[in-house]
Amino acid sequence: MNMSIALPVMVNNTALPSSPNASTERPPVDSQDNWNETLNESKAVAAVYDWSPEIQGVILSSLNYGSFLAPIPSSYMAEVFGTRYLSGTCMFITSVLALFTPLAADTGVTVLIVLRVIQGIVQVVLLTSQYSIWARWAPPQERSQLITIAVAGSVLGCFIIFLVGGYLCQTIGWPCVFYIFGGIGCVCSFLWFAAIYDDPVSHPFISTKEKEYIVCSLAQEGSPPGWSLPTKAMIKSLPLWSILIFYFSDYWHFFVLTSFLPTFITSVLQANIRDSGILSALPFASACICVVPGGLLADFLLSRKILRLNTIRKLFTAIGVLFPAALFTSVYWVRSSFSTTIAFLTISSAIKSFAQSGALVNFVDIAPRYSALLRALSQIFSYLAGAISPTVNGFLISQDPELGWRNVFLLSAAVVILGLIFYLIFGQAEVQDWAKCRHAPASERTE
Repeated sequence: MNMSIALPVMVNNTALPSSPNASTERPPVDSQDNWNETLNESKAVAAVYDWSPEIQGVILSSLNYGSFLAPIPSSYMAEVFGTRYLSGTCMFITSVLALFTPLAADTGVTVLIVLRVIQGIVQVVLLTSQYSIWARWAPPQERSQLITIAVAGSVLGCFIIFLVGGYLCQTIGWPCVFYIFGGIGCVCSFLWFAAIYDDPVSHPFISTKEKEYIVCSLAQEGSPPGWSLPTKAMIKSLPLWSILIFYFSDYWHFFVLTSFLPTFITSVLQANIRDSGILSALPFASACICVVPGGLLADFLLSRKILRLNTIRKLFTAIGVLFPAALFTSVYWVRSSFSTTIAFLTISSAIKSFAQSGALVNFVDIAPRYSALLRALSQIFSYLAGAISPTVNGFLISQDPELGWRNVFLLSAAVVILGLIFYLIFGQAEVQDWAKCRHAPASERTE
């Protein structure tokens, strides 16, 4: 997220030629002396680079280029080393790499891309290993609520960086975005070591009553699988494939939003970088507000037996795709109205958060014993989207500054709707036979 907000002022050709249909309704703040003023201020305090839109797309995508190498090994590393130490160490390493990003950019674009590839691999290990915690800490009836609260933290991080990052870029220079948030990440890694434990049994501060409640509620799901893996059954599992394909489609849309929203607001809506940061933060603020109530509502419907778990997952996924896709696609045609454009983006992100209580958490339902591994598989597909989406969309925008944005929005909607259709047809929420606590046939097990 640091790179997404800093990139518009790191380059001297980000502002694409505005089209005749660009926004004629100006931002409600005094931002209309605007992009030239922003560039002049940023040049005075930080270096500016001559990177084309294609190169910018590669830089944004590079965080995901090496991500395919890490998810599967990281799920096993979490079992061997423990989530506490593995995640905390990775959090510290990626934060240190953020501190070195300005130096890498000064050295050359190749060095910057290599640094971001390494950072992406470390972040995958961090994000994947965390999910093994839920197999040991989250009671089934509270799983949606707990995971969506955790997800809200990452959304809140996006909101804060966009909110503050634009102001930092315009006033004291874009390198400070990496220095400040990299430093915060280092502090958070030490807080992680102090507060997090791998399971309730080893936690020194948890009450006996809470410990017994968690352990008993999880006993029916069996113990972690160790190194045993029903490979053939997983490959043939359509419910698993429906989740993985939806992850790809959903994260395609996510990376469009995170990578290009600041650029869209500065180049099409003609806001300066400070206002662009604030406005880019609004969709994440709405998502952060709505993601936790979505999890609470899902758990309420399940605990009161109003809807079956399978129905809840598919209903919340459909809501989180169809309405946002319609609003997101409409942004191109309402761009002449500044307030309508921002409203559509904000409402779209708010409703999209319902998917966090749908397909995006479904892998914990179908195979709780393999939650870390399935999270790793889902990340392979999500980071595959992250490697492709910014590159493709950067190419589309570079080919036609006006129609390129239309194509970006339409392609994003088409991808996520196709993923939804596949999930609605093949998705399930019951624990799969291959994930139940029993000995798999030797022919289906990888030791």
